[in-house]
Amino acid sequence: MLDGVSLDQLRTFIAAADEGSFSAGGRRLRRAQSVVSQTLANLETQLGVKLFDRSSRSPVLTKQGVALLAEARAVVGGMDVFKARAKGLSDGLEPELGVVVDVMFPLEQLTSAVAAFQTEFPATPLTLHVEALGAVLQPVMEGRCAFGVMGTLPTAPAELTREQLLSVGMAFVASPTHPLASLKGAIPARVLAQHRQLVLTDRSELSQGKDFGVFSANTWRLADLGAKHAFLRAGLGWGGMPVGVIKADLAKGSLVKIRLEDIPESMLVMAMSAVFRTDRPPGPAGRWLIERLKSKQINA
Repeated sequence: MLDGVSLDQLRTFIAAADEGSFSAGGRRLRRAQSVVSQTLANLETQLGVKLFDRSSRSPVLTKQGVALLAEARAVVGGMDVFKARAKGLSDGLEPELGVVVDVMFPLEQLTSAVAAFQTEFPATPLTLHVEALGAVLQPVMEGRCAFGVMGTLPTAPAELTREQLLSVGMAFVASPTHPLASLKGAIPARVLAQHRQLVLTDRSELSQGKDFGVFSANTWRLADLGAKHAFLRAGLGWGGMPVGVIKADLAKGSLVKIRLEDIPESMLVMAMSAVFRTDRPPGPAGRWLIERLKSKQINA
């Protein structure tokens, strides 16, 4: 008997419970009250449980009815998600979306885009990775991610298509207690080389053995931007950071900017781009997310 329970019966049960009467539930479903009443009577027979107490003028949910109403909502909701996903797949929507984002990408903009994506594509699972350098490109090239957002690695292999998203303002900083913080004017490379530089790194083959923006032989290599941020504030070295991440530190003086002789202020901008395999461009959900991540402003 239970195998014969239908989604239509469950939808009728939910409508009657939500509207407070069989007649109101019928109006919501555009059915006669008698049809709603008969449907619910059949459902109760199949379940072997009374869902409504009909002794008063308006039907009232029984304790069993209250308990089963939540289950009915879950079943109907799950079927709605199932149908939405099936329709999306038939329209060419990706069954799932994997994305890898450079650690330098503005966090506020990323979280806003991901939240909007979940609203727009609730039936499309999103897998998100945050990496740096070659670790952004490698999963894209291997087909594990539909696209990546790159920035810390300045070049991309020829088999990847690159699409401009936005630019991120950068700054070289140190703790106010660091020796470099007391120097006036632009600091020459020979002086920078005497002090430990904190550098982002990764373990991918694409950036293995390569250095970008490294001025000192004395380096500590960190795979986590948060760790680098904490080490800079602790005076354990100097290094570059996205301005958006360190705004509060600059305002209260826990970090100070230092000027580099070889890099003018006008060059302290990191271009962020979406990259994907040319032979495997993103589908509708991936394309939507790329457009959502775009901005013409420099995040500084």
